[in-house]
Amino acid sequence: MSSYYSNTNIRQTFLRYTIPSVVAMLVSGLYQIVDGFFIGHFIGYEGLAGINLVWPVICLISAVGVMIGLGCGSLISINRGEGNLVTAKQTLFTGIALLFILGLLTVIVAYYISPIILKIQGTSEQTLLYGMQYAEICTLSAVFSICAAAMPLLIRNLESPKIATGLLIIGAAINIILDYLFIVQWQWGLQGAAIATVIAQLVVMVACLFYFFSSLSSLRLTLESITFSLNKAVKVIKLGLSTLVMYLYISFVVALHNWLFMKYGSPVDVGAFAIVGYLMSLYYLLAEGIAEGIQPPISYYFGANQVNNIENLLKLALKIVTISGIIWLLVLNIFPITIIGVFNDVDIELINKTQNGLRLHLILLFLDGFFVIAAVYFLAINQGAKSLMVSVGNMLVQIPFLILLPQWFGINGIWLALPLSNMVLFLIAAPMLWKDVKGRSKQGQTYALAKS
Repeated sequence: MSSYYSNTNIRQTFLRYTIPSVVAMLVSGLYQIVDGFFIGHFIGYEGLAGINLVWPVICLISAVGVMIGLGCGSLISINRGEGNLVTAKQTLFTGIALLFILGLLTVIVAYYISPIILKIQGTSEQTLLYGMQYAEICTLSAVFSICAAAMPLLIRNLESPKIATGLLIIGAAINIILDYLFIVQWQWGLQGAAIATVIAQLVVMVACLFYFFSSLSSLRLTLESITFSLNKAVKVIKLGLSTLVMYLYISFVVALHNWLFMKYGSPVDVGAFAIVGYLMSLYYLLAEGIAEGIQPPISYYFGANQVNNIENLLKLALKIVTISGIIWLLVLNIFPITIIGVFNDVDIELINKTQNGLRLHLILLFLDGFFVIAAVYFLAINQGAKSLMVSVGNMLVQIPFLILLPQWFGINGIWLALPLSNMVLFLIAAPMLWKDVKGRSKQGQTYALAKS
């Protein structure tokens, strides 16, 4: 089977898929970051704290979409690498159907558990009110959020990364314009921010559906050819399960941080954590964009048994995320006041607490990029269990630090839990990744000798 992957060198493949993917991730991240910008300036720290209380719920919703998007996308690319286009088309439709089936279930679950999640984090009455306003709209429209998270990933696996990126840019532009109208002009508060996000996601979802049934798609769906496969649905979920767990980990850890900041501090500390989270997410989105960009070609190379290409692409991705993580860390520490001022430049207490958080919380930021690449690598080569181990390990290692350190160091202990747990997890995950890559390389050499 002829494919773009097999006709270009590794660097060209990397650039062709990661650049649109990184742009797409950063643009999709603007949905929340732009909300934070408007809320921080026009509502204040209580608004920032309120929206941060909803982050665990948003992560739960996004988890379902990314799980299906990456799981289904990996299977599609593997099918294409093997030359099974009919199977790939069936996998695509099964994934799309899963988005709506699990999306409706997520609406029900998220709507009823969101008040509980917000309340157990512990907060002031006003902050809780802000959070409830935002959460109600986000949960009722969870289907749109899930589809908007997953469908661009599927389009990217159909060798249309520029189209996927373009759709996300359109969605982000709509969100920015509506945020300005709803929050600044019409003063709808957090409800306005949520409505703006939902409308933008709805537009992206509709545009993606049009793509799948149009001649633009390399696996064009028609009403006559679509079939749902329960077996493939199970495979999609199993393969994407590690991503689901990773997002659940983020959801749980954010909620635990919020609770601890309220226990040892105040809503101002939660607001500072929100800003640190936005700034951290810029790098995390970059790393995730690179990871999702290399996933389609790695899955294709895996299906085509091109082991050397897998190793070279992985090394290049790890080099880029490490260097970019160090650069972003330096920028944050050299210009903290200027960068924090993007979200709030008048509240001195909020600025000081945020600066302290940046200095402590993100000191080993680049290791998060390593974990993202490792998890998606294992997912791309159909090793969902190992990908799950990296994701679960990220959660399990951090919890003891979050429980113990605040008792000894207070607020600073909460900030330090992430870098210390990352250090421990790296000592476990790095050897596992190295062993897998080298073992696969030896298998490839044996296969090449046997073939010759």
